[in-house]
Amino acid sequence: MSDPHPLIEAPKSRLPLVVGAVVVALAVVAAAVFLLTRDGDETRRATGGDGATEQAEPSKDDPVKVVLGTVGASDPYWTTFEDAAREAGIELEIRDFAEYPLPNPALAEGELDANQFQHIVYLAEYNVANDDDLVPLGATAIYPLGLYSDKYDDVADIPDGATVIVPDDDSNQARGLLVLQSAGLIELEGGGSIFSTVADVDEAASRVKVKALQADLTPTSLPDVAAAIVNNDFVEDAGLSFDDAIVVDDASDPTAVPYVNIFAVRAEDKDNPVLRRLVEVYQQTQAVLDGVDAAAGGTAEFVTLGQAELEQSLHEVEKQIRAQQ
Repeated sequence: MSDPHPLIEAPKSRLPLVVGAVVVALAVVAAAVFLLTRDGDETRRATGGDGATEQAEPSKDDPVKVVLGTVGASDPYWTTFEDAAREAGIELEIRDFAEYPLPNPALAEGELDANQFQHIVYLAEYNVANDDDLVPLGATAIYPLGLYSDKYDDVADIPDGATVIVPDDDSNQARGLLVLQSAGLIELEGGGSIFSTVADVDEAASRVKVKALQADLTPTSLPDVAAAIVNNDFVEDAGLSFDDAIVVDDASDPTAVPYVNIFAVRAEDKDNPVLRRLVEVYQQTQAVLDGVDAAAGGTAEFVTLGQAELEQSLHEVEKQIRAQQ
């Protein structure tokens, strides 16, 4: 940085004074640079940004802070994950969001370093709708999506013409409709896809009527309808058990890859070594996996797909979404 007030050359008789002034000025500048550099490093480390990138191998003695967003952080395994991350040199701060639409904008705007709450289809829809480029960093699990009922123990008992609820967000709505179709309750035009909506239900060929409702409200609708698709995040909070589902989709089907749940990051952070290490901690800590499975009622099917495969699936789904527009 150039000095806005450069020293004017003085007569030789005043050289010692000038030299002294220069020495003092340089000392002040050096001290200022040191303080700014130190403060900058601490700020980057506190946000898990550039500091996390620079520190390729985090350690317990010099931890890096990472802010992770999710939906439903009350499950005990999040505390287990925080403890495991700390052992790996990562001070993990988990921010809990009440609704699905919130963590991706928070990540895009730099409020988070990563988030972990969504599957590939949901991320693809967000990216296309918002002209964004968030990417998957690593896989967690596939969670079979279930249909629940307060009144019936079998889909065969649901009467013709009854009303069934699905979540209203695009990705889970389509998946819920595919569950209903596989259960023989509805028929979807063209056989259905990851883009199906309630408008695609062939009412003349379907046994039930379908309505869409905000995801966190589907379980509270059960007293008023024949059955409802309930996202896993809201099953136990609604006092339900995963064993109560009268039908679930097949998470082992290869076509289920777009529904793999993921850690997501900004595109520029997909090679961040600290964030990659965080994913490894999640995937390799048995106590975390056991906690995740327990929270999912034993339904979690863990996935080890690599980042390249996940990103390829994301791009394919984004391409399909754009083609639908």
